[in-house]
Amino acid sequence: MISVVIPAHNEAALLPQTFASVRLQNAPHEIIVAGAGSTDETMELAEARGARVVESAHRQRAAQMNAGARMARGDSLLFLHADTLLAPPALDVIERAFRDPSIVGGGFARRFQPTSSILRLTCALAELRTRCCGWFLGDQAIFVRRSVFERLGGFREWDVFEDLDFSRRLARTGRVVTLRPPVISSGRRFAAHGALRTTWSDSCLTLRYLAGRLPEPDLRAGRGRQLPCLRLQPVTPGPARMESLYPNPHPPVR
Repeated sequence: MISVVIPAHNEAALLPQTFASVRLQNAPHEIIVAGAGSTDETMELAEARGARVVESAHRQRAAQMNAGARMARGDSLLFLHADTLLAPPALDVIERAFRDPSIVGGGFARRFQPTSSILRLTCALAELRTRCCGWFLGDQAIFVRRSVFERLGGFREWDVFEDLDFSRRLARTGRVVTLRPPVISSGRRFAAHGALRTTWSDSCLTLRYLAGRLPEPDLRAGRGRQLPCLRLQPVTPGPARMESLYPNPHPPVR
């Protein structure tokens, strides 16, 4: 069974579409929503749709994902952002990949909705990065064998780069793979400042991290301050329809 862990905070508007994309899966699975004091109906909505829920002690994606993983019953874990949709065969593709014992985990190719030429380019470069280096970001739906996740000690509870740090450590333990069809991730965080400016900001901070210029105290930076060149404040649109994103209920696996 695959445990789908969704960290969520005030995501009641988008969560139903994310749930719908998971419920289309044929492979055995459970859904765990890891909250952190939502003030909307996120957790009530999750429980009403049959998910198991857990509250993290503090609002941080890494801490929430670790909390969700601790209560998981599956032998595989998939960490799915609340604004990211799975293609219908996604969990089947993961199960198929894990038939190879050398594979320890990986992630999916990604595209954004709505899209733009800049975002299409970033997705192409991201897929090149994952195939060459095995480095995934959280909106690529990172998956991992549970035994490997526990051996790695889960996500480091950082406010930034917990996903990149985890995938880099994961790639050192065994073979990681990039799967298709791609997940559909919301482009909402690019709306306030534009795709180009936000991508540039993200790239600057990533280079600082990879160069070792963000010491651990900065990576654990409190939620009350924002690092230079950090992610810009997202704007939340209304949820998109699943049918418009995946018009073919069974897109081909490549």
